[in-house]
Amino acid sequence: MTENAKTEKRYWIHAVTPLHVGSGRGVGYIDLPVAREKVTNWPYIPGSAVKGVVADHFGATDAERKANALARAAFGTANDGDTTEANSTAGSLVFTDARIVCLPIRSFYGTFAWVTSPFCLERLKRDLRLELPALRTKAALLTSSTRLAKEDDPKLYLEDLDLDTSKSEEATAYAQAIAGAVFADRPEWQTIFCERFAVVSDDIFTFLSETGTQVDAHIRIEEETGVVASGALWYEESLPVETVLAGTVWCDRVYAKNGEESTVTKGELLSKFCGEPLDLQIGGKASTGKGRVRCLFEAN
Repeated sequence: MTENAKTEKRYWIHAVTPLHVGSGRGVGYIDLPVAREKVTNWPYIPGSAVKGVVADHFGATDAERKANALARAAFGTANDGDTTEANSTAGSLVFTDARIVCLPIRSFYGTFAWVTSPFCLERLKRDLRLELPALRTKAALLTSSTRLAKEDDPKLYLEDLDLDTSKSEEATAYAQAIAGAVFADRPEWQTIFCERFAVVSDDIFTFLSETGTQVDAHIRIEEETGVVASGALWYEESLPVETVLAGTVWCDRVYAKNGEESTVTKGELLSKFCGEPLDLQIGGKASTGKGRVRCLFEAN
């Protein structure tokens, strides 16, 4: 790797509670929708949100960044009010958006399925540089150890959909690769994941990503009357428990104060802040238990 080349790692996010990273007020019946990509309309988590909670996890406050060279190099510092010189620095860690990999959908067999699509996997291969075969099929692809269909009933039943299925070595390879990354520290969950992995068509995946999210109704009760307050009913969308997303983090040129070169290396920053698995809270509704995720990084 050359001196100017970017040092990068892949990261994964696994939702352990419902996850709401919003995009403001909605225009449909959902008042508070989740953030979605403009082109695909698939849910995602902005990279700025991921970087912000990682910084918060490590206590990278303004004061800490000014005192700690590693925190300052990783997350940057704001202008301290000196009007004669712009002395703010940009953080060297760069997080891409975390894009959807598997969406959990209720299944008649196996309780639920981790559902993905061929294009979703192709994009994952490109972004994460995975060496896996291409998938092209009209039927839903299941792994060799699947629990989502029976020998005497080979249909895949997702919500109100019933799909023809085929067991696939390629689907098994993808399931093992994703499970090995997301559940690297939990071998028993690798088995659970592979048993519930399913690849559906891109069109069906888009349909499920729009209709298979969790939508909760919220109300505010008038203390005096004990009934719903006028105008105090709203619907909030969340990514369901077990959702899996992935992205990339890399380290750009590392600066010290006043734009000077830093003695801190890219490897030090990635090892310090993007090494061990992190338990994070992303998005809103933290006081109601939402937004808890596991963030795992590619091994060095």
